[in-house]
Amino acid sequence: MVPGSGLAPAAPATADFFVCDIFDAAPKDDLGSMEHPIFSLSTRPDRRVLSYEHNGTTIEVTPSVKGRATIHDKDILIYCVSQLMAALNAGREVSRTLQLKAHDLMVATNRDTSGDGYTRLKDAFERLAGTRITTNMATGGLETTRGFGLIDSWEIVRRSRGGRMISVTVTLSEWLFRAVLANSVLTLNRAYFQLRKPLERRVYELARKHCGRQASWQVSVGTLHKKAGSTAPLRVFRAALRKMIAEGNLPDYRLHEVPGDMIVVERQRAPRATASGPHLSDEVLDAARALRPGADVHALAARWRGWWEETGRPRLGNADAAFLGWVKAQERG
Repeated sequence: MVPGSGLAPAAPATADFFVCDIFDAAPKDDLGSMEHPIFSLSTRPDRRVLSYEHNGTTIEVTPSVKGRATIHDKDILIYCVSQLMAALNAGREVSRTLQLKAHDLMVATNRDTSGDGYTRLKDAFERLAGTRITTNMATGGLETTRGFGLIDSWEIVRRSRGGRMISVTVTLSEWLFRAVLANSVLTLNRAYFQLRKPLERRVYELARKHCGRQASWQVSVGTLHKKAGSTAPLRVFRAALRKMIAEGNLPDYRLHEVPGDMIVVERQRAPRATASGPHLSDEVLDAARALRPGADVHALAARWRGWWEETGRPRLGNADAAFLGWVKAQERG
């Protein structure tokens, strides 16, 4: 690995697995599972078969005895998709079999890194592998009706019996890998991983998918209930939405009720950097992106502002030039 760069030399084209080693990969989520309710919102084992149909798309999700994969289990897929997209943007070879460090995954997705955290991660892999999907959902411009698991296989390597995980090898489903190759993904706010309530995560996904960069998106409570995949009665779901509106925890979006049992999702513009640190122009962010293909330049900017704070907030004649110089120094390691 090149020190300080977050990147290792590209694997040979003949390698049969992809090494997850891009430190600043921007979180990416696939459009298919953002649009439709594949993952359980329950905090208890959910062994019910989900049948869903909307605008010609049909989905049946069958859990294993361990229960259906949850919205928190999805962190693993988001991490894998993020790594693959960052690699593709950097011109690297990719494979649907990935080798990752469990600790890196847990840190990137804001998970607990204690011993219990590793146990929960293993349980998540089991639910992802055991959950079966039958759908005609299109990915990569192709519509086929087929059945598959969210991941095909996984393997954990430990230092010794009873020790912590050293690495994990996971093979994604062809359906998900095809979505990555077709760029059928959207970038998530990193604060997504700080949302602890399953419904908050699911509503954020729907807001990101349907509102995106538009000013607003309006949806009925009934349709939102269906698309969220909630099994709660509609009145309970409505009450949960009202609590979510009052708490206002969703990153980038704000919700409010309007007459007719409707919810309006409004995109909030990101505030310009002031007291939080020097402002950087869009042009210098583009330049940093060219220097670090595949990296999340906003995360790089946040790290630079943190370094600027730690070094006593020195006076900057040109913040753009100072930031770009810092990025180049990181690249040289």
